[in-house]
Formats: sequence, C-alpha cells, structure tokens
Amino acid sequence: MKMTFLKAAAVALSTLVSVPAAQAADLEKMTYLYPAPDFLPAFTPFQVARTKGYYEAEGLDVNWVIGKGGADVAKQVAVGNAELGGGIGDTPIIVRANGLPVKGVLLMGGKALTQMVIRSDSGATDVKSLKGKKVGVIAYQDTTYYNLMAALAANGMTKDDVDIQAVGAGGMVQLMISGDLDAISGTPDWAASIEGAGVKVGILPINDMFPAMAQAVLTSEDTIKNKPEVVRGFVQATLHGLKDVMTDPEGSAKLLAESIPQYAGKEAFLLEVMNRYNTLVYAVDDMSTLGTFDEARMEAVAKFYLDAGLVASVEPAADYFSNDFVTAD
Repeated sequence: MKMTFLKAAAVALSTLVSVPAAQAADLEKMTYLYPAPDFLPAFTPFQVARTKGYYEAEGLDVNWVIGKGGADVAKQVAVGNAELGGGIGDTPIIVRANGLPVKGVLLMGGKALTQMVIRSDSGATDVKSLKGKKVGVIAYQDTTYYNLMAALAANGMTKDDVDIQAVGAGGMVQLMISGDLDAISGTPDWAASIEGAGVKVGILPINDMFPAMAQAVLTSEDTIKNKPEVVRGFVQATLHGLKDVMTDPEGSAKLLAESIPQYAGKEAFLLEVMNRYNTLVYAVDDMSTLGTFDEARMEAVAKFYLDAGLVASVEPAADYFSNDFVTAD
C-alpha cells in the first residue's frame, strides 16, 4: 500500500469533525489506540461515529493513534499509554495471563471478527488441507494470530503444520491477490477486496470452529476506576456508530464515500463490506444485547485457550470484561 495513500487516509480521518474552539476546550482529552490503520473498513463504526461527531457529543476530544496489533494495544492500555484501545473480545484472556489488568468494555458483534480466507486455486478447502501452505496474519502479537492458533488446534494441528507469515495489514490483501499467500486469518473487508481483484476464495468462519469473539474496545482496570465517564462516553459513541452501520448500511456507506477522499466513488464497495460485517460479525439475536459480553462464551473461549496450551492460566470469566458501560445511565 503506497505511503501517499496512508498519509492521505490519516489526514482525511483526522479532519472529518471540527468543533468550535470554545467547545473543544471543554472536551475531555483521551487517547484511543487502533490495532491497525484506522481507515481500514473494519473500523467503519468508529469512522461513522467520528464523522457524525458522536465522540464530541459525549464530551470527548479523542487522539487517535495506530498500534501494532490487538495484543500490543492491550499492553499499551494496561500501562497507561492510552485510555482505551482496540482488540478482539478474546484479547484480555491472552494479556491477563501475562499480568496485564485489561478488560473488554464493548463487544462489537455477536460472532467472531476473523475468518479463514483461502484462495480457491491453492488446493485447500478447509483448515486441515492448509498443511504446509502459507497463511498470513497481521503480526505475531495480533489477536487474529491467536485466533488462527485456536482454529488450527480445533482441527488437531499446530503452528508447525503451516507456514505462518506476519505481513502487516497491507500485505494481507496484496499477497493474497499476488498468490504469495494461500490463505489468511482475516476480516470480511479483506475478503471483499481480494474477491474484488478477481481472486476466488473460500471463506470459513473461525466462529464455526471455536467460540471466538468480535472486535472489542479494551481498557485497563485503572482507567475504569479513575475515568469511568471517559470509558462510558467512548463506548456510547462507538455503539451509536455501530448501530448506524447495522440499521442503515446504505446511508453509512454513502456518508463515508462522501466524507473520506480515498473512498470517493467506492460507495458500492463500502456497502458490500458493511453487509458482510452485518452478516458475519455484527449479527446478534437481540439488538438490546448488542455490545455486551456473554460470560458463558468467555468462559468457553478461556478454557479452549488453556486446553490448547495458548495460555498458561485463566481467571474467572467475569474478570475479562465489564458490561457496565454499554447501557447508558
């Protein structure tokens, strides 16, 4: 991905919302750490919320920073370098086992964020047939890597059975299109981009292999204790953006296509991505439960990670999350 594109995207998103100087002075400053470049379609609910000024409406002046994968983001949040950050619902299981007191405070969907996306011409049709083939992840500290480990374990395999390559966010799509990767542990927007380039793929939801979770907003126990209103405001603004995408994907696609220069003329693509997320990730049985963590599911995921040897210890499931900030006072 060309650097000019990355710079343009960052500038575009940083200038979407403006508020009067006097009003801005009254906003609470905070930092949110993305696990990957913030203009990626995976972060559409945040982009919609930013474009519509939802964070300012909650009294927040957000400094948006790019991290290096969900696990690394969780570490930065734990040590206080950011109030909140992004990962997957599973992420606290990984990092709390390493002594980092991080919790999930918003779960952005009822299904897993990641899917196994496999090139049809690779000869592989399922996870077991990926043995010996090249599989891409963003980074070895990204929670999608851990999801891949769990998907392999669910099929009686280990990381030694495949050639795992950490290729960064841009490489996930580019190297699949070029044929340098046979598969990725990826997201719906990457699958849409790969198919849009004319490459046929098979999509296997990791959700069907073990109870992984969707994208999540993470924070530390210290921030929950000392800045609860910041956490609540950020959660409410993001949840508002997520609901907008779910209930009005056409309007959300149009909004971003008109607001962000590099999405100009790509409204159809954005709509396709949003529809995929609505089906594969965001779907919940009851909109009133949107955003909340399920204790039984968290317990099942933690047990799976422990049994598979991906973590050395687990805690009570309720320690990994808080649903207190999803429902407004």
